[in-house]
Amino acid sequence: MDATARRDALAQRLFEASLGTMELCAVYLGDRLGLYGALRRLGGATVRELAAATGTQERYVREWLEQQAVAGVLDATADADARTRRYTLPDGHDDVLLDPDHLSHLVPVVRMVIGGVPIASRLVEAFKTGEGIPWSAYGADVIEGQAGQNRPAFLRQLGQEWLPAVPDLHARLLADPPARVADVACGGGWSSIGIARAYPRVRVDGFDLDEHSIALAQEHVKAAGLTERVNMAVRDAGDPTLSGRYDLVTIFEALHDMSQPVAVLTKARGLLAAGGCVLVMDERVAEQFTAPGDTIERLMYGFSVLCCLPVGLADQPSEGTGTVMRPATLDAYAKRAGFARSEVLPIEHEMFRFYRLIP
Repeated sequence: MDATARRDALAQRLFEASLGTMELCAVYLGDRLGLYGALRRLGGATVRELAAATGTQERYVREWLEQQAVAGVLDATADADARTRRYTLPDGHDDVLLDPDHLSHLVPVVRMVIGGVPIASRLVEAFKTGEGIPWSAYGADVIEGQAGQNRPAFLRQLGQEWLPAVPDLHARLLADPPARVADVACGGGWSSIGIARAYPRVRVDGFDLDEHSIALAQEHVKAAGLTERVNMAVRDAGDPTLSGRYDLVTIFEALHDMSQPVAVLTKARGLLAAGGCVLVMDERVAEQFTAPGDTIERLMYGFSVLCCLPVGLADQPSEGTGTVMRPATLDAYAKRAGFARSEVLPIEHEMFRFYRLIP
């Protein structure tokens, strides 16, 4: 491709990305204002009906509805009169926009992307100073979006597909005496809930240092009716009173965010009882850098620049891992943490790679 063609292709790509960003903002509004939910409840609505049902102003709602119909998110009747035109949520779109347990649900990702926009000005300064940005600074949309984006997979796949793909681990979680699991960096607690639901004998302790995340997790555990077997706490996994208690320690999509992953893995190893192991789930990035990269690689680098690397640099000293933690990097961290070996598990997923660390 010559220089002119590459220029035009880049210009078109950035234009489409700008359009996509604006459409994400509109989806964010539809979610936060309850507009999609009201459309589903009403079975379709006019501008006036939707505004009345959601306590919003008609002129804003009209513009939003028209934008959503033009973008193909909603269906609209052919009425020329904007007052009588009816809008409906197409079949299947509710899975993406309204069902938090559906594997196609993407609103939490939208919340993360839009919620991260205000941090851009801090990133400009961080690039100059080298300082990080703490996770708490990203705010509720990012923190809650992170918790929500993996919720469907943790509830529908973790205990039904992923863990059963490791026969000896699956058997231990089903056996007596009841296994104990430490879910390190548990976030909103959906991974802990998913394990407890799938394995009714297991007891799970979820640890995280972010108070907002643990507050969410405690609400989720209570709503799931699992408070007798699942405990969420703001607690460091290195607490010496926890040493040797656990048959399984999990770290789901969090190790790459940590300033000192080797220290965390060392603490995780200390939590293990005899015969226990550590399970790490992290991003399924390419095994080596290649440019240009595929969609997954582009996505992970996007998250890394905007969130994961700044969070990882917030505490010093830091490994500065970033989202794109390749298998060789994880293996090196595990060896430095004193594990005898690490292995990539035969669990297939387009986004995640699973590692078992053996002490």
